[in-house]
Amino acid sequence: MDNEEIMDNILILVDEEGQEYEFEVQAELEIEGETYRVLIPLEEDEEDEEDEVEVLILKVVYDEDGNEFMAEIEDEEEWEMVADAWDELLDSEEI
Repeated sequence: MDNEEIMDNILILVDEEGQEYEFEVQAELEIEGETYRVLIPLEEDEEDEEDEVEVLILKVVYDEDGNEFMAEIEDEEEWEMVADAWDELLDSEEI
């Protein structure tokens, strides 16, 4: 995801084709010096509120100019570490 803009708890990500997607930021996790954001897609039709919600976890990265971007987590071990931290946060009911 290329571009982002945060308004309160809403994050707008723009992909390579210029398509915008809105997400609600559920949590920001700091793990081993890295920052990750847990996002839930905001969909226009929320008729299936009882269905399980798909969660997206992205890593906060910076380009050479210091601009913030969101990136997918490529490394499986890193992904597991962040997913476990999210599960622990959910289990402790801190959100």
